[in-house]
Amino acid sequence: MNRQIYRVLVNTIAFFIAAQFLPIAAATPLHFLLAGIVLGLVNRIIRPILIILTIPINLISLGVFTLVINTWMILLTSGLLPGFYVPGFGVAFLVSIMVTLANWGLKALRP
Repeated sequence: MNRQIYRVLVNTIAFFIAAQFLPIAAATPLHFLLAGIVLGLVNRIIRPILIILTIPINLISLGVFTLVINTWMILLTSGLLPGFYVPGFGVAFLVSIMVTLANWGLKALRP
């Protein structure tokens, strides 16, 4: 349970930082937290199915295609949450890189 809370907080902070540099729109700061929660739910439910379905592409690309899946998850989060908007695939791709790096940092810091 604590791991999921940390991930939601890391996703929230990553979204907030990304919004400082990229054209991400959020109606209120609360929408960043809601986006972190929705992204966590989407990653728990839909992402594993996509990872399994795209194993051949992932093997050919040596795992780089996972960034595309992460981008789709961020676009899905943007579509599901009114008040949180990511304008396109390119911006979502950059956000997915930032979120991925933030989550890697979290894993590195945890014992």
